[in-house]
Amino acid sequence: MGGKASSFIAGLLVGVALTAGVAAAVARLAASNSPAPIRQQSSYEGEEIRSRSLRLGHGLTTDHPVHLGLVRFAELVGERSDGRITIRIFPNGELGAETTMIEQLQSGTLDIAKASAAPIGSFAPDFAVFSVPYAFRSSEHCWAVLDGPIGREILDSLSSRGLHGLTYFDAGARSFYTVGEPILTPGDVEGLKVRVMESRTAMDMVEAFGGSPTPMSYAELYSALQSRLVDAAENNPPSFLNSRHYEVAKHFTLNEHSRVPDVLMVSRRTWDDLSGVERAIFEEAAAEASVYERRLWAERTAAALEEVRALGVTVHDVQRAPFAAAVAELRASYDGRIGELLERIDGVSVDADG
Repeated sequence: MGGKASSFIAGLLVGVALTAGVAAAVARLAASNSPAPIRQQSSYEGEEIRSRSLRLGHGLTTDHPVHLGLVRFAELVGERSDGRITIRIFPNGELGAETTMIEQLQSGTLDIAKASAAPIGSFAPDFAVFSVPYAFRSSEHCWAVLDGPIGREILDSLSSRGLHGLTYFDAGARSFYTVGEPILTPGDVEGLKVRVMESRTAMDMVEAFGGSPTPMSYAELYSALQSRLVDAAENNPPSFLNSRHYEVAKHFTLNEHSRVPDVLMVSRRTWDDLSGVERAIFEEAAAEASVYERRLWAERTAAALEEVRALGVTVHDVQRAPFAAAVAELRASYDGRIGELLERIDGVSVDADG
Protein backbone atom coordinates (compact mmCIF):
# COMPACT_ATOMS: atom_id res chain seq x y z
CA MET A 1 0.00 0.00 0.00
CA GLY A 2 1.33 3.43 -0.97
CA GLY A 3 2.40 6.14 1.45
CA LYS A 4 -0.61 8.36 0.72
CA ALA A 5 -3.01 5.49 1.42
CA SER A 6 -1.21 4.47 4.63
CA SER A 7 -1.25 8.06 5.92
CA PHE A 8 -4.94 8.36 5.18
CA ILE A 9 -5.82 5.13 7.02
CA ALA A 10 -3.86 6.31 10.06
CA GLY A 11 -5.78 9.56 10.00
CA LEU A 12 -9.09 7.77 9.56
CA LEU A 13 -8.42 5.56 12.59
CA VAL A 14 -8.17 8.76 14.61
CA GLY A 15 -11.43 9.93 13.07
CA VAL A 16 -13.17 6.64 13.87
CA ALA A 17 -12.07 7.01 17.48
CA LEU A 18 -14.09 10.22 17.52
CA THR A 19 -17.39 8.46 16.77
CA ALA A 20 -18.66 8.84 20.32
CA GLY A 21 -17.75 12.53 20.34
CA VAL A 22 -19.47 13.12 17.00
CA ALA A 23 -22.58 11.28 18.22
CA ALA A 24 -22.62 13.44 21.34
CA ALA A 25 -22.34 16.58 19.23
CA VAL A 26 -25.27 15.45 17.08
CA ALA A 27 -27.27 14.68 20.20
CA ARG A 28 -26.61 18.17 21.53
CA LEU A 29 -27.76 19.66 18.23
CA ALA A 30 -30.86 17.47 18.12
CA ALA A 31 -31.73 18.35 21.72
CA SER A 32 -32.18 22.00 20.76
CA ASN A 33 -35.61 22.54 19.20
CA SER A 34 -35.52 26.32 19.00
CA PRO A 35 -34.49 27.92 15.71
CA ALA A 36 -31.38 30.04 15.43
CA PRO A 37 -32.29 33.58 16.45
CA ILE A 38 -32.67 36.22 13.78
CA ARG A 39 -30.26 38.98 14.66
CA GLN A 40 -31.43 42.52 14.42
CA GLN A 41 -30.26 44.40 11.34
CA SER A 42 -27.25 46.60 11.89
CA SER A 43 -27.32 50.26 10.93
CA TYR A 44 -25.83 50.68 7.46
CA GLU A 45 -25.65 54.43 7.09
CA GLY A 46 -24.65 55.60 3.66
CA GLU A 47 -25.06 52.13 2.18
CA GLU A 48 -27.63 51.33 -0.47
CA ILE A 49 -30.25 48.60 -0.05
CA ARG A 50 -32.48 48.61 -3.10
CA SER A 51 -35.93 47.09 -3.37
CA ARG A 52 -35.68 43.94 -5.42
CA SER A 53 -37.40 40.57 -5.82
CA LEU A 54 -35.17 37.57 -6.50
CA ARG A 55 -35.93 33.96 -7.44
CA LEU A 56 -34.34 30.92 -5.78
CA GLY A 57 -34.75 27.43 -7.25
CA HIS A 58 -34.03 23.93 -5.97
CA GLY A 59 -35.22 20.37 -6.55
CA LEU A 60 -36.24 19.24 -3.07
CA THR A 61 -39.59 18.90 -1.30
CA THR A 62 -40.85 21.58 1.07
CA ASP A 63 -40.40 19.39 4.16
CA HIS A 64 -36.71 18.75 3.40
CA PRO A 65 -34.16 20.25 5.86
CA VAL A 66 -32.36 22.01 3.02
CA HIS A 67 -35.60 23.68 1.87
CA LEU A 68 -36.21 24.82 5.46
CA GLY A 69 -32.66 26.17 5.56
CA LEU A 70 -33.34 28.11 2.37
CA VAL A 71 -36.54 29.50 3.88
CA ARG A 72 -34.45 30.63 6.83
CA PHE A 73 -31.97 32.31 4.47
CA ALA A 74 -34.78 34.19 2.71
CA GLU A 75 -36.26 35.28 6.07
CA LEU A 76 -32.92 36.59 7.30
CA VAL A 77 -32.28 38.53 4.10
CA GLY A 78 -35.76 40.07 4.30
CA GLU A 79 -35.34 40.93 7.97
CA ARG A 80 -31.97 42.60 7.56
CA SER A 81 -32.94 44.53 4.46
CA ASP A 82 -36.05 45.91 6.21
CA GLY A 83 -38.17 43.98 3.75
CA ARG A 84 -36.64 45.60 0.69
CA ILE A 85 -35.14 42.36 -0.63
CA THR A 86 -37.58 39.51 -1.10
CA ILE A 87 -36.56 36.02 -2.17
CA ARG A 88 -39.19 33.77 -3.73
CA ILE A 89 -38.39 30.08 -3.43
CA PHE A 90 -39.35 27.61 -6.18
CA PRO A 91 -38.96 24.02 -4.82
CA ASN A 92 -39.57 20.56 -6.30
CA GLY A 93 -37.61 21.26 -9.47
CA GLU A 94 -40.18 23.78 -10.69
CA LEU A 95 -37.43 25.68 -12.52
CA GLY A 96 -35.74 22.56 -13.90
CA ALA A 97 -33.12 20.02 -12.92
CA GLU A 98 -30.06 21.14 -10.97
CA THR A 99 -27.86 21.27 -14.07
CA THR A 100 -30.50 23.36 -15.84
CA MET A 101 -30.68 25.78 -12.91
CA ILE A 102 -26.89 26.15 -12.83
CA GLU A 103 -27.00 27.08 -16.50
CA GLN A 104 -29.77 29.59 -15.75
CA LEU A 105 -27.55 31.15 -13.07
CA GLN A 106 -24.75 31.46 -15.59
CA SER A 107 -27.00 33.18 -18.12
CA GLY A 108 -28.53 35.47 -15.48
CA THR A 109 -32.09 34.20 -15.99
CA LEU A 110 -32.16 32.85 -12.41
CA ASP A 111 -30.82 34.68 -9.36
CA ILE A 112 -30.12 31.99 -6.75
CA ALA A 113 -30.10 28.18 -6.70
CA LYS A 114 -29.21 25.22 -4.53
CA ALA A 115 -27.47 22.26 -6.15
CA SER A 116 -25.54 19.22 -5.02
CA ALA A 117 -21.77 19.48 -5.26
CA ALA A 118 -21.81 16.40 -7.54
CA PRO A 119 -23.31 18.07 -10.65
CA ILE A 120 -21.47 21.31 -9.87
CA GLY A 121 -18.28 19.34 -10.49
CA SER A 122 -19.12 19.40 -14.20
CA PHE A 123 -18.92 23.21 -14.12
CA ALA A 124 -16.18 23.78 -11.52
CA PRO A 125 -13.77 20.80 -11.27
CA ASP A 126 -12.71 21.44 -7.64
CA PHE A 127 -16.13 20.24 -6.49
CA ALA A 128 -15.31 16.71 -7.69
CA VAL A 129 -13.25 16.24 -4.52
CA PHE A 130 -16.45 15.80 -2.51
CA SER A 131 -17.34 12.63 -4.44
CA VAL A 132 -14.08 10.88 -3.53
CA PRO A 133 -14.83 8.07 -1.04
CA TYR A 134 -13.80 8.88 2.52
CA ALA A 135 -12.59 12.35 1.63
CA PHE A 136 -13.43 13.19 5.26
CA ARG A 137 -12.64 11.30 8.46
CA SER A 138 -15.86 12.30 10.21
CA SER A 139 -18.70 14.80 10.20
CA GLU A 140 -16.65 17.12 12.42
CA HIS A 141 -13.72 16.90 10.02
CA CYS A 142 -16.01 17.61 7.05
CA TRP A 143 -17.34 20.83 8.57
CA ALA A 144 -13.92 21.92 9.76
CA VAL A 145 -12.90 21.79 6.09
CA LEU A 146 -16.04 23.35 4.62
CA ASP A 147 -16.12 26.18 7.17
CA GLY A 148 -12.43 26.90 6.69
CA PRO A 149 -10.11 28.25 3.98
CA ILE A 150 -10.34 25.14 1.77
CA GLY A 151 -14.14 25.28 1.70
CA ARG A 152 -14.04 28.98 0.85
CA GLU A 153 -11.44 28.41 -1.86
CA ILE A 154 -13.63 25.78 -3.52
CA LEU A 155 -16.64 28.12 -3.39
CA ASP A 156 -14.51 30.90 -4.89
CA SER A 157 -13.65 28.65 -7.84
CA LEU A 158 -17.22 29.26 -9.04
CA SER A 159 -16.46 32.90 -9.78
CA SER A 160 -14.85 32.22 -13.15
CA ARG A 161 -17.89 30.13 -14.09
CA GLY A 162 -20.42 32.94 -13.80
CA LEU A 163 -21.43 31.96 -10.27
CA HIS A 164 -20.86 33.10 -6.70
CA GLY A 165 -20.75 30.47 -3.96
CA LEU A 166 -22.43 31.51 -0.71
CA THR A 167 -22.34 28.50 1.61
CA TYR A 168 -22.71 24.74 2.05
CA PHE A 169 -25.72 22.85 3.38
CA ASP A 170 -25.54 19.42 4.99
CA ALA A 171 -26.77 16.60 2.73
CA GLY A 172 -25.64 13.82 5.05
CA ALA A 173 -23.41 10.80 4.58
CA ARG A 174 -24.19 8.10 2.03
CA SER A 175 -24.21 4.47 3.18
CA PHE A 176 -25.12 1.06 1.74
CA TYR A 177 -28.44 -0.75 2.12
CA THR A 178 -29.33 -4.23 0.87
CA VAL A 179 -32.24 -6.47 -0.05
CA GLY A 180 -30.55 -9.71 0.99
CA GLU A 181 -27.74 -10.25 3.47
CA PRO A 182 -26.33 -7.21 5.29
CA ILE A 183 -23.04 -5.53 4.41
CA LEU A 184 -20.96 -5.77 7.58
CA THR A 185 -17.47 -5.76 6.06
CA PRO A 186 -16.05 -4.50 2.75
CA GLY A 187 -15.89 -8.11 1.54
CA ASP A 188 -19.67 -8.37 1.76
CA VAL A 189 -19.99 -5.98 -1.20
CA GLU A 190 -18.15 -8.46 -3.44
CA GLY A 191 -20.39 -9.77 -6.20
CA LEU A 192 -23.32 -7.49 -5.36
CA LYS A 193 -25.06 -5.42 -8.02
CA VAL A 194 -25.09 -1.95 -6.44
CA ARG A 195 -27.13 0.91 -7.85
CA VAL A 196 -25.05 4.09 -8.10
CA MET A 197 -25.53 7.56 -9.53
CA GLU A 198 -24.18 8.36 -13.01
CA SER A 199 -20.79 9.13 -11.50
CA ARG A 200 -17.43 7.64 -12.51
CA THR A 201 -16.17 8.08 -8.94
CA ALA A 202 -19.16 6.18 -7.49
CA MET A 203 -18.67 3.36 -9.98
CA ASP A 204 -14.95 3.16 -9.25
CA MET A 205 -15.72 2.96 -5.52
CA VAL A 206 -18.09 -0.01 -5.89
CA GLU A 207 -15.60 -1.78 -8.15
CA ALA A 208 -12.88 -1.23 -5.52
CA PHE A 209 -15.12 -3.05 -3.03
CA GLY A 210 -15.53 -5.92 -5.51
CA GLY A 211 -19.12 -5.10 -6.41
CA SER A 212 -20.79 -4.51 -9.77
CA PRO A 213 -21.86 -0.85 -10.13
CA THR A 214 -25.25 -0.42 -11.80
CA PRO A 215 -26.08 3.17 -12.76
CA MET A 216 -29.79 3.93 -13.02
CA SER A 217 -32.22 6.73 -12.28
CA TYR A 218 -33.45 7.15 -8.73
CA ALA A 219 -37.05 6.81 -9.93
CA GLU A 220 -36.34 3.26 -11.15
CA LEU A 221 -34.59 2.11 -7.99
CA TYR A 222 -37.55 0.91 -5.90
CA SER A 223 -38.72 -1.56 -8.54
CA ALA A 224 -35.12 -2.59 -9.24
CA LEU A 225 -34.62 -3.49 -5.57
CA GLN A 226 -38.00 -5.20 -5.41
CA SER A 227 -37.26 -7.37 -8.47
CA ARG A 228 -33.62 -7.95 -7.39
CA LEU A 229 -32.37 -6.33 -10.57
CA VAL A 230 -29.95 -4.79 -8.06
CA ASP A 231 -28.95 -6.18 -4.68
CA ALA A 232 -28.03 -2.93 -2.97
CA ALA A 233 -28.00 0.83 -3.20
CA GLU A 234 -26.55 3.75 -1.23
CA ASN A 235 -27.94 6.97 0.18
CA ASN A 236 -28.46 8.88 3.43
CA PRO A 237 -31.01 7.79 6.08
CA PRO A 238 -33.67 10.48 5.42
CA SER A 239 -33.69 9.65 1.70
CA PHE A 240 -33.86 5.91 2.49
CA LEU A 241 -36.97 6.61 4.58
CA ASN A 242 -38.65 9.09 2.22
CA SER A 243 -38.17 6.81 -0.80
CA ARG A 244 -39.84 3.91 1.08
CA HIS A 245 -36.90 1.70 0.09
CA TYR A 246 -37.14 0.26 3.61
CA GLU A 247 -40.12 -1.74 2.33
CA VAL A 248 -37.81 -3.94 0.24
CA ALA A 249 -34.32 -3.35 1.71
CA LYS A 250 -34.21 -4.51 5.32
CA HIS A 251 -30.54 -3.86 6.13
CA PHE A 252 -28.97 -0.39 6.34
CA THR A 253 -25.21 -0.21 6.96
CA LEU A 254 -23.78 3.00 8.43
CA ASN A 255 -20.42 2.84 6.65
CA GLU A 256 -20.71 6.52 5.54
CA HIS A 257 -18.49 6.34 2.46
CA SER A 258 -19.14 9.85 1.15
CA ARG A 259 -20.33 13.27 2.27
CA VAL A 260 -21.40 15.37 -0.72
CA PRO A 261 -22.75 18.74 0.46
CA ASP A 262 -25.37 20.93 -1.16
CA VAL A 263 -24.24 24.38 -2.28
CA LEU A 264 -26.09 27.71 -2.30
CA MET A 265 -25.06 29.84 -5.28
CA VAL A 266 -25.92 33.24 -6.75
CA SER A 267 -25.75 34.23 -10.40
CA ARG A 268 -22.64 36.34 -10.94
CA ARG A 269 -24.81 38.88 -12.76
CA THR A 270 -27.08 39.20 -9.73
CA TRP A 271 -24.13 39.29 -7.32
CA ASP A 272 -22.35 42.02 -9.26
CA ASP A 273 -25.52 44.12 -9.13
CA LEU A 274 -25.67 44.00 -5.31
CA SER A 275 -24.21 46.78 -3.18
CA GLY A 276 -21.56 46.08 -0.58
CA VAL A 277 -24.07 45.99 2.25
CA GLU A 278 -26.44 43.78 0.29
CA ARG A 279 -23.63 41.30 -0.27
CA ALA A 280 -22.81 41.38 3.45
CA ILE A 281 -26.45 40.65 4.27
CA PHE A 282 -26.43 37.69 1.88
CA GLU A 283 -23.17 36.26 3.26
CA GLU A 284 -24.23 36.58 6.90
CA ALA A 285 -27.72 35.17 6.25
CA ALA A 286 -26.28 32.23 4.31
CA ALA A 287 -23.78 31.37 7.06
CA GLU A 288 -26.47 31.41 9.75
CA ALA A 289 -28.94 29.47 7.60
CA SER A 290 -26.28 26.79 7.05
CA VAL A 291 -25.79 26.28 10.79
CA TYR A 292 -29.57 26.16 11.25
CA GLU A 293 -29.97 23.57 8.47
CA ARG A 294 -27.22 21.37 9.92
CA ARG A 295 -29.20 21.08 13.16
CA LEU A 296 -32.34 20.20 11.22
CA TRP A 297 -30.39 17.58 9.25
CA ALA A 298 -29.01 15.99 12.44
CA GLU A 299 -32.52 15.82 13.90
CA ARG A 300 -33.97 14.38 10.67
CA THR A 301 -31.23 11.75 10.40
CA ALA A 302 -31.72 10.57 13.98
CA ALA A 303 -35.50 10.45 13.50
CA ALA A 304 -35.19 8.59 10.17
CA LEU A 305 -32.97 5.89 11.68
CA GLU A 306 -35.36 5.46 14.59
CA GLU A 307 -38.35 5.23 12.24
CA VAL A 308 -36.86 2.68 9.85
CA ARG A 309 -35.86 0.52 12.82
CA ALA A 310 -39.49 0.59 13.96
CA LEU A 311 -40.49 -0.41 10.41
CA GLY A 312 -38.38 -3.56 10.56
CA VAL A 313 -35.01 -2.44 9.19
CA THR A 314 -31.84 -3.57 10.95
CA VAL A 315 -29.36 -0.69 11.14
CA HIS A 316 -25.76 -1.86 11.34
CA ASP A 317 -23.31 0.64 12.87
CA VAL A 318 -20.07 -0.80 11.50
CA GLN A 319 -16.44 0.23 11.80
CA ARG A 320 -15.64 2.71 9.03
CA ALA A 321 -11.88 2.12 8.90
CA PRO A 322 -11.98 -1.25 7.06
CA PHE A 323 -14.23 0.25 4.37
CA ALA A 324 -11.89 3.21 3.99
CA ALA A 325 -8.90 0.88 3.76
CA ALA A 326 -10.58 -1.06 0.94
CA VAL A 327 -10.72 2.08 -1.23
CA ALA A 328 -7.52 3.71 0.03
CA GLU A 329 -5.58 2.90 -3.15
CA LEU A 330 -8.37 4.38 -5.25
CA ARG A 331 -8.35 7.50 -3.09
CA ALA A 332 -4.57 7.73 -3.33
CA SER A 333 -4.70 7.45 -7.12
CA TYR A 334 -6.09 10.96 -7.51
CA ASP A 335 -3.39 13.39 -8.60
CA GLY A 336 -3.31 16.93 -9.92
CA ARG A 337 -5.67 19.44 -8.34
CA ILE A 338 -7.94 16.81 -6.69
CA GLY A 339 -4.93 15.04 -5.20
CA GLU A 340 -3.65 18.37 -3.86
CA LEU A 341 -7.02 19.16 -2.27
CA LEU A 342 -7.20 15.70 -0.67
CA GLU A 343 -3.76 16.14 0.89
CA ARG A 344 -4.76 19.51 2.31
CA ILE A 345 -8.07 18.10 3.57
CA ASP A 346 -6.16 15.30 5.32
CA GLY A 347 -4.09 17.96 7.08
CA VAL A 348 -7.09 19.72 8.61
CA SER A 349 -7.52 18.78 12.26
CA VAL A 350 -10.49 19.17 14.55
CA ASP A 351 -10.44 19.79 18.29
CA ALA A 352 -11.08 16.17 19.16
CA ASP A 353 -8.05 15.06 17.10
CA GLY A 354 -5.91 16.25 19.97
